[in-house]
Amino acid sequence: MLADTKSFRVDELMVQIYNTEAEMAQNVAEIVSQYLQNLLQQQDIATVLLATGNSQLKFLDALIALGGVDWSRIVLFHLDEYLGISGDHSASFRRYLRERVEQRVKPQQFYYIEGDTLQPLAECDRYTKLLQTQSIDLCCLGVGENGHLAFNDPSVADFQDPYTVKLVKLDAINRQQQVNTGQFTNLDNVPQYAFTVTLPLICTAKKIICLAPEKRKANIVKDILQGAIDRKCPASILRQQAQATLFLDKNSASLLADSYSKL
Repeated sequence: MLADTKSFRVDELMVQIYNTEAEMAQNVAEIVSQYLQNLLQQQDIATVLLATGNSQLKFLDALIALGGVDWSRIVLFHLDEYLGISGDHSASFRRYLRERVEQRVKPQQFYYIEGDTLQPLAECDRYTKLLQTQSIDLCCLGVGENGHLAFNDPSVADFQDPYTVKLVKLDAINRQQQVNTGQFTNLDNVPQYAFTVTLPLICTAKKIICLAPEKRKANIVKDILQGAIDRKCPASILRQQAQATLFLDKNSASLLADSYSKL
């Protein structure tokens, strides 16, 4: 643990704040690497659910660079994918994870959501069955500017969702975020629908890490930690998860009460 890290709990959720995103990413990579190595001393394989987005880039690079994890014993899933785009599309989460993870570490298996399927409901069923074959040892998350986890936007989030994977319509804030972060050139190009793993499935993970760096996340971080636990801010459900840690940098923690945010 870095000496200049501030740690505290909000309800059940552990929160850690770092001076910079780079420090955060490196330390989270070390935590995850050690966790996976310890886990593989106790069981044959480990199952990991991965996120995408800018918040994961430095963390994934640092995790892979550390070495020490026997990726041939890791089974990977991912949280979400757009409906109607191919796995080679520049904004495809399959492409993001194939290039940034799978091709670099060669896991035992990487199960992808087929976003360009001709039968979306059948794809939800197929991926649900795959996820239910084994427990999730680790879930890596980011947070959307509207508080979404995966593609569980406030308009479709359900803390008691009966589904494991579902097809959802993306809200306007979410779609604009995809443009702002460079995933699409304009709003019209952002798909209106996407597949997502649901909140109850995320919360079954034995360990949850959530990375939310950058100034643009400051408002939603404040809502997550100081607002109500409510579907209007889907990520607030993390405050009920004792196995979860929210990792912030000083920029994303900048609007928190002084008692929380000062290192």
